[in-house]
Amino acid sequence: MIVAFSITPLGVGEGVAEPVARAVKVVRDSGLPNRTDAMFTTIEGEWDEVMDVVKRAVDAVAEVAPRVSLVLKADLREGITDGMTSKLESLERHLS
Repeated sequence: MIVAFSITPLGVGEGVAEPVARAVKVVRDSGLPNRTDAMFTTIEGEWDEVMDVVKRAVDAVAEVAPRVSLVLKADLREGITDGMTSKLESLERHLS
């Protein structure tokens, strides 16, 4: 499965880089394939391992923020591995 999610710390003022960095560190330390852009962090793996990483990322932000918002979008597709890369490769072939 591929999950794209965004964690927003609330109640910490304008500067959210440090709390968000805590979440990104959890994801990067997980060892699962991932990428982060300006809007979302995307992670790929099995349901339980991906959801565990998302929960730990939320918990890391909650340690420094009184309220946390989570937006999550999931692509559940049995038997597919390396979906983050293969989806982009397929798109690029159609753009050529």
